[in-house]
Amino acid sequence: MVVELISVGTELLLGNIVNTNAAYLSEKCAELGMSLYYEVTVGDNPERLLDAVTTACNRSDIVILTGGLGPTKDDLTKETVAKALNLSLVEDSHTRERIEKYFERSIYKVITNNNWKQAEIIEGCKVIDNDNGTAPGLIVETKEDKRVILLPGPPNEMIPMFEKDIFDYLNQIRPNVIFSKMVKISGMGESFVETQITDLIEAQSNPTIAPYAKCGEVHLRVTASAPTIEEAKKLVKPVVKELKERFKENVYTTDEAETLEYAVVKLLKKYDLTLATAESCTGGLFTGRIVNVSGASDVLKEGFITYSNKAKKKNLDVNKNTLKKYGAVSEQCAKEMAKGAAINTDSDVAVAITGIAGPDGGTDEKPVGLVYIGCFVNGKVTVKEFNFKGNRQKVRDNAVVYALDLLRRCILDNYK
Repeated sequence: MVVELISVGTELLLGNIVNTNAAYLSEKCAELGMSLYYEVTVGDNPERLLDAVTTACNRSDIVILTGGLGPTKDDLTKETVAKALNLSLVEDSHTRERIEKYFERSIYKVITNNNWKQAEIIEGCKVIDNDNGTAPGLIVETKEDKRVILLPGPPNEMIPMFEKDIFDYLNQIRPNVIFSKMVKISGMGESFVETQITDLIEAQSNPTIAPYAKCGEVHLRVTASAPTIEEAKKLVKPVVKELKERFKENVYTTDEAETLEYAVVKLLKKYDLTLATAESCTGGLFTGRIVNVSGASDVLKEGFITYSNKAKKKNLDVNKNTLKKYGAVSEQCAKEMAKGAAINTDSDVAVAITGIAGPDGGTDEKPVGLVYIGCFVNGKVTVKEFNFKGNRQKVRDNAVVYALDLLRRCILDNYK
């Protein structure tokens, strides 16, 4: 089934708001095994929106629109879709009642007349209740066997509505059941990963392998289509097994919900290890990723942000001669930072990050993007040198991901 996304809103075209809805819906459509050929962004203009809806209905099986369902005059999605499908708008008493109750619970007790605009629906459509706002979602099924789905624009309304109702609706109208499994790889680039599975990709039909590049990671989604979920799982299983055999310890999970930091915290808990962190150029980003995981307090003892040389000496016992001879951005400094963090906090493992994030501060000998990551495990410190490309934020983000990956590998090397 072919899906088309239409994002409505002049603010999207002006760049005032980042279109996260399209990214989310694209991923969900892929998860459902539906083909997405077009994504369109249209401003609050009825003529251009009408043209976009008409075109989409002619070339796609399912059209999903986000935005333009609010109470103001420039919210014209319902009206335009109704016109494109030659249907009328009618008031829905159920939605009107929900709007009344919504305002009763809100700080705004007075309902202005324009809010009743949101109680109007396209005749014959299915109404999807909005548990987080006033504009309902709508599903229109046409005589030509097309489906037009209208969703609210705010992500905190659209995403819960999609996950609660729309995903299941789309899942039920597919001709086959789709099952997918994600294989997550860290510490390897997308191009290298793809070269290792070229034979699988070239020979694929069902299941398929789709690579997704992340910061410091590559995710491989294996998707199969079959009449039943059990048959689809059987098709996926040997492919996932083959990927795990090819990439071995580079695979940190096959659980879609599991992040790299979650995998690290899980390993620390598994081997009953405590963690300390020492960060310079990342300024607490690494520790923040660890704290993202619920239950991180069971393993994380203490974190240091030692941006200055003085802080490195005071809190981590980095030798002043090391700093003088090799500098703060060096293998030697990273090693002493990791060791000092572990010893001074009586932790089992420690991670240290020091580097030049830029855009200033680089030299020919030590360019911007040079980062040293040290990992203390079992009394031994492993230090890796990295040369990251990109702006300041990208260098710091990469440093965090590769530090998580180094910690994961060091734990596995010492305790598996």
